[in-house]
Parts: sequence; C-alpha cells; structure tokens
Amino acid sequence: MRKITADHIFPVSSPSIEKGVLIIDEKGNIQKIDKREDHDPVSLEYHKGAIVPGFINTHCHLELSHMKGVAPTGTGLIPFISTVVKHRDVPQEQIDAAIEQADQEMYDGGIVAVGDISNKVDTAATKSKSPIRYYTFVEMFNFLHDDWAQKTFDDYWQVFEKQSGENGNRKSAVPHSPYTVSSKLFELINKANSKLKTQNSKLTVSLHNQETPHEDQFFLTKEGAFLDFYKGFGIDIDHFKATGKRAIYYAMKHMDPSQRTLFVHNTMTTEEDIKAAHAWGAINQQSTINNVFWATCANANLYIENRMPDYRRFIDNGAKMTIGTDSLTSNWQLSVLEEMKTIARFQSYIDFETLLKWATLNGAEALGFEDDLGSIEVGKTPGLNLLSIDPDLTLNSDTTVKRLL
Repeated sequence: MRKITADHIFPVSSPSIEKGVLIIDEKGNIQKIDKREDHDPVSLEYHKGAIVPGFINTHCHLELSHMKGVAPTGTGLIPFISTVVKHRDVPQEQIDAAIEQADQEMYDGGIVAVGDISNKVDTAATKSKSPIRYYTFVEMFNFLHDDWAQKTFDDYWQVFEKQSGENGNRKSAVPHSPYTVSSKLFELINKANSKLKTQNSKLTVSLHNQETPHEDQFFLTKEGAFLDFYKGFGIDIDHFKATGKRAIYYAMKHMDPSQRTLFVHNTMTTEEDIKAAHAWGAINQQSTINNVFWATCANANLYIENRMPDYRRFIDNGAKMTIGTDSLTSNWQLSVLEEMKTIARFQSYIDFETLLKWATLNGAEALGFEDDLGSIEVGKTPGLNLLSIDPDLTLNSDTTVKRLL
C-alpha cells in the first residue's frame, strides 16, 4: 500500500481536501481517502501541490502526429484541411514513430484516456499496447453524396474492424462533420452503432461541429468559402440545398439522440444551439440529464482560426464541457494541462475546479469510462497527477504536471 499526501487533494466528485491522504494498492485502486492526523507521518509519501485525477483528452487525431509544424497557424479551417489532405502521406515508418512518440507524450502529461479520431489503421498497434485507454472514433465522410455512402461506409468499416476494442479500449463509427456527411451515410452509421450499443450501452459518437463561421453560412444560404472548398477537391454539390438553419441542426436531424454525443470545437455555437442540443439529447422530457457533451480544443482553435468559443454560453446552460487537444498538426503539444492554462488565461472567469472537472470527470463520462476514471473515489483506478499549482489555485505558465500513478 502507498499512502500519498499533498497540500490539496481534488477528488472532483466531492469537495477538495486540504492535507488529505490517499491509500492506494499496488494496482492503483483507491482504497481509502483520509486525513494526515490519522496516520504515522513516517508512513506518508509527501508532495507539495495538488493531487488530481488523471486527465481525459476527449479529442485527438493521433494518426496525424507526423505532421507537426506542417500547417501554418492562423490560416482558417478550410486552408488548414487542404494542407492536411495534401501532406498526410509520408513513409509509414515516420508515421509509426510519430504516433508512438505522441502516445508517450500524452502518458507523461498525465493523460489516462483519449477519444481519438481515426481514418486509417495506423494507430491500432500503438493503442493495443499503450497504458492509455483509447476510445477510437472511426470517422467517415462522403462529402454529402448519398450515392457514395455505401462504399464509403464499407471502406471505413474495414478500418473499424482493425482498430483496438479490447483491454479496456472502445470504438464506434462516427460522422466527420455536418458539411461532409450525407443523410444516407448518417443512416448507415446509426444502424451500425445501434448494433454495437446492444453490446456496450456506453457508446459515444463524436462530431466536428461549428468550428468556423463558413460552416453555418453554408447551411444557412449555401454561400461562402465552402463552395470553393468543394470545388478545390473537384466535388460537385449542385444537389445540396441550403437548410436555412445552422450546421448543428442538420447534424441533429440525422444523428441518434439516444447515444452519447460529443460535439467537438463548437467555436461558433450559440446559446440557442446549445439549448436545442440539450433538448434533443434529453433522456426524457422530465429529466435534466442528457447525452450531450461538448469538447473544447482551445489551443487548436487559436492555432487554426485564432478564435475561441465563448464559454459563458455553455456554463450558463449547464453544458457538460470536456477538453481535447486536437492533433499535433493543429497544436504545439498534446497536453490537457496546457489546454486548461490557455482557457484560464483568455477566459479567466472560469475557476480552477470547473476546468478540472472538464479535464477529468466530464471527459470520463463522455467516453463512458466514468466507472473507474475521472474522479478520486474508493474503488476507482483514476491515475493520479500532481500539479505545482499556487496556493490560490491559479493556473499560470509555470504550472506543471507530474504523473504519480
């Protein structure tokens, strides 16, 4: 047994404990949460700072790790996507090495679980042996063409079957975004996931949502930069008709509200959109509990579009926020702590404990890992991180994380 103590312990699911003690067995299970005065000081392992649960990164593209530094910053989403498409194919050994290095970087940064987007099978080998738990979202897109839907689905299903779904890992089929998935492909994805859900009630579906103003403009009026985006790839979208509503409404029309849904980025999401999504994802009309989660990737938003969501809209509406890093193509590092620090720096009204819940328990719930991850509770194996945080619980540029478990 280890008896670990620090200036503060933040269980997340319950109030913080000053000078608390965690009693942990050799497998990392929390056996007891106690106070220092009940233990012989010699038996304690002392740490300065705050102990928190392991971090949950709900949105990553591990397979793009070899593209670090390839895409310039501040170009906007559409030029960024074009850069990714043109430069993602390099020698396989370079891709494999970058994936392993990125996985290790996340582990060293105190991340215990990751929601990872996969379009290929490149990450499967690393995930199968990693100490990090992965929820793999096998992402599908057919650029709004129903006649491409079945072949698209069949091709990506081969990727799905080769991705790791064992040793605590999970996987599901997911749509890429409103502007790349036709109604028929949504239907095929929903059907596949409904079968998977009979085996795993905690199935999650991820969707890139409202990352740029051009996305909403495309659905509202079929105008703007996305017309050139499709043209640049030689894709005819004459069949598509403007919906007159913002992008998220097209997604909700075609997705299954009974599944946990993780909307990602949400940079342009309005208060009206949030309320509509919560009503859509409500388990029943009498309950405030819903299946909707919102992943924010602050550094990626700044890297690509030099903008961030207005988090007050989400907080005021009781949104279950989570934190993602996106990929090394759109970020300087894969660190949940650095995401927290960026949010605290630019939107300082969000207190530390709120950010911590986004980075831990909310993320675990979004990925269906809350039974043993996300909070420090007896019986859980959440991993433990030590933060060198100031006594006033303010995150700053010097705050570091050390993995204890």
